[in-house]
Amino acid sequence: MKTPDVDVLILGAGLSGIGTACHLVRSCPDKTFQILESREVSGGTWDLFRYPNIRSDSDMFTLGWSFEPWTGDKSVADGADILAYIRSTAVKYGVDRRISYSRRGIGASWSTAEQMWTVDVAHTNTGETSQITCRFLAACVGYYRYDEGHRPHFTGEETFSGTFVHPQHWPEDLDVTGKNVVVIGSGATAVTLVPALAKTAGHVVMLQRSPTYVASRPDIDAFANRLRQFLPAMVAYRIVRWKNVVLSTLMFQLSRRRPDKVKAALKDAAIELLPEGYDVDVHFNPSYNPWDQRLCLIPNGDLFEAISNGQVEVVTDTIDTFSSSGISLSSGRNLEADLVVTATGLEMEILSSMEISVDGVAIDPGKSVLYKGMMLSSVPNLSFTFGYTNASWTLKADLTADYVCRLLKEMDRRGVTSVIPNPPPSDVGVEPFLDFTSSYVQRSASKLPKQATKKPWKLHQNYFMDLAMFRFGRLNNEVTWKSAPTTSKESV
Repeated sequence: MKTPDVDVLILGAGLSGIGTACHLVRSCPDKTFQILESREVSGGTWDLFRYPNIRSDSDMFTLGWSFEPWTGDKSVADGADILAYIRSTAVKYGVDRRISYSRRGIGASWSTAEQMWTVDVAHTNTGETSQITCRFLAACVGYYRYDEGHRPHFTGEETFSGTFVHPQHWPEDLDVTGKNVVVIGSGATAVTLVPALAKTAGHVVMLQRSPTYVASRPDIDAFANRLRQFLPAMVAYRIVRWKNVVLSTLMFQLSRRRPDKVKAALKDAAIELLPEGYDVDVHFNPSYNPWDQRLCLIPNGDLFEAISNGQVEVVTDTIDTFSSSGISLSSGRNLEADLVVTATGLEMEILSSMEISVDGVAIDPGKSVLYKGMMLSSVPNLSFTFGYTNASWTLKADLTADYVCRLLKEMDRRGVTSVIPNPPPSDVGVEPFLDFTSSYVQRSASKLPKQATKKPWKLHQNYFMDLAMFRFGRLNNEVTWKSAPTTSKESV
């Protein structure tokens, strides 16, 4: 049996990839690893997105890693500060020296005979290709295409004399001073962009087909900052982290069990912060229940403030056609525009559309069943990180990385070289992995792996339940351990 180039190959040097590498340094210091990053710099999302006011959409005490305290003043942090946190942590744990930039995994084939992955690598800066072998492959590449956002075609857009911009590719030299700006969309990106653009633009319209739930909260956690004056950084961080996990979990559970109460509370909060008589029912009262789609966070109510000041107008309508000077709506209204920002979402992509195969047989992730929300059934030694939709991404990313370390140590203890999640029995039902009605999820449903209706093939989207399963659950639960040329199987 050949020796692989590295024990663990990590794809992606963003929040998940750097975090996974740090977990390996901390928990499996004997393992060799390398990180492949398709871009020329680290940071993932937090370097790619450059649009104004880019910030976290959840608190940094849960978006930060469990092992590295967030010490910034803001709980809802600016993108630049998050990027600095990622890169400084990479330097602290020495993982920055293990990153190979401009390298993208485009194919991975598993050999049972050799008990290793062979990964085909495209050099994005030169067009060359190479290969690298590893025992375990950890995909930390997120869930969307880095090179292209979702951009629908609008009738008549070719006649528009102004400028189109997608937030995923924001021009550094774009000047909106005095311009009429229309932002199409109502999700997290739109509600982040709109108040920032309103500071210099002549007028900003947020054009939405349907409303989204929006919640205001302070960007500074006074309790956390007070606590840090008296306690060591890590102690204070853990206390605030658990406090925020509990509160967010309670909020989600209440939304599921008493959606009408949560809807009413969100509506009342919007009424309090918006001008008297503002039509909240039309613009901020969605038809779906809270957390059927992700709830948008607006720090310090900045969007509501911009609306109250007359800098921003929210229009709930649909587009009929574009003209040379703007947008004609289905209601008959015309919106003048010099700049149209298409905050229309992301294009989802699983495993960066990398082709994977096991012993020459191609694997289609869209037809696979997930094991514990992180491994594909019947595929050896492959994990992928997909964070929570109802809480901070990193909470799940940390659990996944910690579980990978547990698996690696258990493989060493058993003297085996691979672990293969067993597919669920035929009598166990299958359901979507993401129970989310957001457009970007529904558009990509066929690409996403499925999950089963029973453990360990079901993810709960509940941090406390998943913590128990990942950190304390049995490692030999419905998996096959292998080491060439012998095989053993242990299942519950």
